[in-house]
Amino acid sequence: MMSNLGPTELIIIAVVVLLLFGAKRLPDTARALGQSLRLFKKETSNMKDDVEAPTVVTTQAEPVAPQQVTAATPSVEDRLRLLEEENRRLKAASEPTVNGAPAAQSQNDQRSS
Repeated sequence: MMSNLGPTELIIIAVVVLLLFGAKRLPDTARALGQSLRLFKKETSNMKDDVEAPTVVTTQAEPVAPQQVTAATPSVEDRLRLLEEENRRLKAASEPTVNGAPAAQSQNDQRSS
């Protein structure tokens, strides 16, 4: 039946595929198909590994000592306050200034005069 595809048949198939999908969508479609095939291959190999070697590993958990909070470790509130101060400082440094004051403040002063 279709055991022997010649160059003419392959060209016709390529033209039909181009007409159906469009030249812009073909690379994306091929990439998605390749990713799907890789994922399928990975999952089937994982499934084979699970079937071939069903081993149960038992381990005994070691007790973990709670972390000691020292005075050198800042609390969450202290870190948040420091981050907010740093944020304000960076915003102030990035604002344009007029005579050492922020430009928005000098404009407000001129309007009130």
